[in-house]
Amino acid sequence: MKAMAVKAVGWARSFPVSEGVRAAREWTAGHLTSLPWSGPVADTVYSVLICVSELVTNAHLHAAGTAHLVLTWDGSCLHVSVADADPRLPRRREPAAREDATSGRGLGIVTALADSLDVHACHGGKAITACFRPGGSREPHAWEPPRQHPPPEGPDTE
Repeated sequence: MKAMAVKAVGWARSFPVSEGVRAAREWTAGHLTSLPWSGPVADTVYSVLICVSELVTNAHLHAAGTAHLVLTWDGSCLHVSVADADPRLPRRREPAAREDATSGRGLGIVTALADSLDVHACHGGKAITACFRPGGSREPHAWEPPRQHPPPEGPDTE
């Protein structure tokens, strides 16, 4: 069996409600500058920062406690995970009936900006992980079926 080498870099920090969402966004921005991204990634950086704001805000509001933020770069994706102590998994809500509503859109925003999203129960609470692939590269974790080769051309058998 061939050994597989896995290389990743990551950072983790807890953000209590008292520190606020701004601290999480600034901490994230500082780490994003150290990643070996190439090409135009400004849109990805802004998307990551908006999603950090939404996910940490949701953890503070719904779990009423500390948000645990983990950034992991595996060479293809930046995985942004926020965990909290609330075991209730979020449910997708329909957009607010009123245009002036100030809540209910966070997870929809994250879904729209991230390349993929995962929600799962963990350690008595939950974690939400959004994956961002800079520059629109293909999904590195997706299974791809084997290529189908066309049959060789030959004489008609009609």
